[in-house]
Amino acid sequence: MPELPDVEGFREVLASCAKGRVVQRVEVRDTGVLHGFGVRRLREALEGRRFTEPERHGKWLLARTGDGPTLMLHFGMTGRLICCRPEDPAEAHDRVLFTVSGGRQLRYRDQRKLQGLWLARDDGEVARRLERQGPDAMAVGREEFETALSSRRGRLKPVLTDQSVLAGLGNLLADEILWRAGLRPDIPAHDLTEADRRRLYTQMRRTLRSAIAAGCVPPRDSWLTGRRDDPDPICPRCGTHLRRSRVAGRGTVWCPRCQPGGT
Repeated sequence: MPELPDVEGFREVLASCAKGRVVQRVEVRDTGVLHGFGVRRLREALEGRRFTEPERHGKWLLARTGDGPTLMLHFGMTGRLICCRPEDPAEAHDRVLFTVSGGRQLRYRDQRKLQGLWLARDDGEVARRLERQGPDAMAVGREEFETALSSRRGRLKPVLTDQSVLAGLGNLLADEILWRAGLRPDIPAHDLTEADRRRLYTQMRRTLRSAIAAGCVPPRDSWLTGRRDDPDPICPRCGTHLRRSRVAGRGTVWCPRCQPGGT
C-alpha cells in the first residue's frame, strides 16, 4: 500500500514528467476512478493548462495548475503514477492518461481502484477535502506531535495510522517506527512518557527520511520491514523471534524483547 514515502516518490514523478508542461490531452480509460466529476469536466479543467509545482499532504498528491483547478490524487492500496511516452502501449490498469507537451505522458495506474482522482476548483475546495487530515507526518513539529499523542486514549499503532491524527503513516511505517522506538504497538498512546514521545518522534523522522530517499518503505535486512514476511521472522536487532498479531484489524509485527512497552 502506498504510504508517505511512495507518494513523495509519485510527487517527484509528476514534477519531473509534467511540471511546466501543457496538458494537451486527457484520456480516461476507466471512469471508476473519477470522484464527483466526469470525463468532460476533467478535460475542460486541465487541457490547455500547465501543471505547476506539485504538493503532497500525507498520502494525498496535489497536481496544481497555477491559478486553475487542482487535481487531487489518492492511491489507495495499488495506485501509482508512471511517466511514459504517448506511443507506449497502455497497460490493463492504466486508468487515466495525461499527455503533456514535450512528448511525455503521465499515467494513473491502479489495479484495485480503491481511491482515485478528485478535482478541486480552488484552494478552498482543496482545504475542505483535506480538513479531516492531521498534520503531515514529515512536516509536523515535535510539540504538535507530542500534543496529538498525549490527548489520544487509543492504542498506539492505531493512533499513529489514524490519518486525522497524523497524515501519511500506514501499516509498514508504523511497525517500523515502533520497533525502532522500542514501543509495543498495543500500549495506550496516552500512557507514553515524555521521553517515549520524544524518542518516537525522532525515530519517525529518521525512518521517513530514509524511506523517502528509497521511494518506499524499503525491505532491507536491517529493517523490520525486510524480515516481517519471512516464514519464521527474526528480529534484525536482537535475533528474537518476531511476533505477529492483529491490532485494530491490521496485521502487526513486533519484537517482544526490543518492544517491551514504554520506559
